[in-house]
Amino acid sequence: MSATDKTAHSESIALRAFSVLEQVARASGPLSLDELTVALALPKPSVFRIANLLRDADLLSREPASKRYTVGPRLAAFAVDLWRSDTMRQQWHRALEDAVAAIGESCNLTLLEGDKVLYLDRVETNHPLRLHLEAGTRVPLHCTASGKLFLGAMTKDAVKRLLGPEPYERFTPKTLTSLKALQADLARVRKTGIGTHDSELFADSVAIAVPVLGRSGEIVAAVAMHAPSSRASLATCMGYADALRQAASKIAATLSPIGSAAAQPKAVRSQRAPAKPG
Repeated sequence: MSATDKTAHSESIALRAFSVLEQVARASGPLSLDELTVALALPKPSVFRIANLLRDADLLSREPASKRYTVGPRLAAFAVDLWRSDTMRQQWHRALEDAVAAIGESCNLTLLEGDKVLYLDRVETNHPLRLHLEAGTRVPLHCTASGKLFLGAMTKDAVKRLLGPEPYERFTPKTLTSLKALQADLARVRKTGIGTHDSELFADSVAIAVPVLGRSGEIVAAVAMHAPSSRASLATCMGYADALRQAASKIAATLSPIGSAAAQPKAVRSQRAPAKPG
């Protein structure tokens, strides 16, 4: 093989590896080898070999029981670093500042990271009574506004696999600890496109979250607001949804030319999980 052929071969492998990462990152849950093979239209042995190389590099992880591939710790860390790049971060922060100015309560930008919600950025209200949560904080999915928004984009089986066995951890008397109760709440989230929190993780706290949508209408992040329930009700928070959607639209516009047009859905677009995803 000539040097030119070797270079072309290496580039081909690199692009195929990137395609595998792209498929896994975009999926609403873990993917099987067969699903990856079909999606990529590549020979199964080639996909298996590339996926295992990526797993050895911690770019992908493989579930022990199902053998499905999901985002690995190294890839997740890289993604967060990209999201935190200075240019976009400044624009996102300004969008949150505008929302806080309009709402008068703390607002934050969150991501789905594994089975947790990651606080990517946050702007605090000037009110002395407020909930302090710094960027980098991770909170559960089943009892937070952003978490329910992310779960609402998944199938019931995907939610069940991601959250693990019941009962879910209880933080307050209002925490939903069963899949049945949570699914009833997620049905409302899918209908309204708004995730809610009503003193389920923290007592005396209410919150709502709206989606930041990607190019294909998938939820890539969430914009949320928090307030003490002694100062605001959940109904009051619902009145801030438009201001949050404006912030989400501004953030989505930094991700793609058509992002802003897709950032204000009437309801959450359910992401169908492939034959087993989570």
